Amino acid sequence: FFSWSMARKKVREYHGKHLLKTHVKKFSKLSFSSKVNPILINKETLTVGWAKLKQDQPWLLREKLVVKPDMLFGKRGKYGLVKVNATIEEVKQFVAERIDKPVKIGDVEGILTHWIIEPFVIHEAEFYFSIESLREHTLVRFSPKGGIDVEENWDAIRNLEVPVGENIAQQSKDVLDSFLNGVPSHLYNATMAYITTMFDLFEALDFVSIETNPFTLIKAEESETENSVDGWQPVPLDMCAEVDDTALFKQVRNWGDMSFPDAFGNYKTDEEKHVEELDAKTGASLKFTLLRPAPQGRIWTLVAGGGASVIFADTVVDLHQSGYLGNYGEYSGGPNAEQTYEYAKTVLQVATQFPDKQGRVLLIGGGIANFTDVAKTFKGIVHALKEFKEQLLACNFRIYVRRAGPNYKKGLELMKLVGKELKLPVYVYGPEHTMTEIIPMAIDYIKETTVE
Repeated sequence: FFSWSMARKKVREYHGKHLLKTHVKKFSKLSFSSKVNPILINKETLTVGWAKLKQDQPWLLREKLVVKPDMLFGKRGKYGLVKVNATIEEVKQFVAERIDKPVKIGDVEGILTHWIIEPFVIHEAEFYFSIESLREHTLVRFSPKGGIDVEENWDAIRNLEVPVGENIAQQSKDVLDSFLNGVPSHLYNATMAYITTMFDLFEALDFVSIETNPFTLIKAEESETENSVDGWQPVPLDMCAEVDDTALFKQVRNWGDMSFPDAFGNYKTDEEKHVEELDAKTGASLKFTLLRPAPQGRIWTLVAGGGASVIFADTVVDLHQSGYLGNYGEYSGGPNAEQTYEYAKTVLQVATQFPDKQGRVLLIGGGIANFTDVAKTFKGIVHALKEFKEQLLACNFRIYVRRAGPNYKKGLELMKLVGKELKLPVYVYGPEHTMTEIIPMAIDYIKETTVE
């Protein structure tokens, strides 16, 4: 289950709507109304790009508008973050009063950096619709009672499980009639066309989930009648979506400039961004998450292998020392010495900040490697240790090493030699010790040097 969820990446409402609108005509005569015309803005748009925005999008001056944050969280209306039926200047004022200012959404505080502007749509019916890819089937949900109070009407939501390899059009008429029960008869055909087309788009564009709550149907303008069903066209008023980012290689043209922003309130440090860039440039895997900066973070890890990284972190937690764990991360897939050096250097940059009188530890560990050359990766780590000699000494670091695998004896010897050269306490172990035996040793040192 864990690996199944790893590929899910949330996308902005702007990108989701733009993607669907761009490709809908490939699958159906039904296309979204021209009212589906999202524009993404940020602080730069307000400060230096406002005149150009109005020049490039003159319809903004003619129509009433809706504006809301596009920050990967829902219930924006309930938090008072949606302005409807507004002029372009009212939109600007509303956003200017809130952009780049802290706001609390539930238990998470963050900054509202990106906003979406759309035409205001006068409508009556509001429907709920969602699709989610699961292991055994695709789950489709629908309710004739959509909108802001959908949770209060959750018992009205119907589920349709579409087997892998099938689509909605292949389901029986009785099943579909029951699924859409409650839809006014004059909107039935257009609603059916919408959910059928959305399912096809979902599959073709490698979405993992889509929720449009609400979506509505409005009368097509005369110029758009050919792209309607019974004269009606869909408008997804609110939308959230996730894609399978492992499909980027085959969707690069379809997805275009679509980005994967951080979750609201979760902002990456420069070091985390740097490791992401390193990871993107190599066939190996390099991961780094800062849990707590120094000096609060006193236990730091350079662990080989995703499984080993989990075991190391879990062991620290099991020994009731999670409050000292500075980072979570791993290097694997056979990175070369230069890549390992860059990775280790990045970890040491944050681990050696703000020295105090208390001790810190660096755990260099992993299981028994299958194909990673231990000596080669250790050369990169040794290079970084030499570069940070003074900082490591100033922070009273002890280094604990446990590793095995191809060329491990040479790698362990490198670690022993660098300890002597730098006059750093380095404790080195091979496969004669279990992978996690070095962790209690390190924690004992943390306890000994803790200043109450």
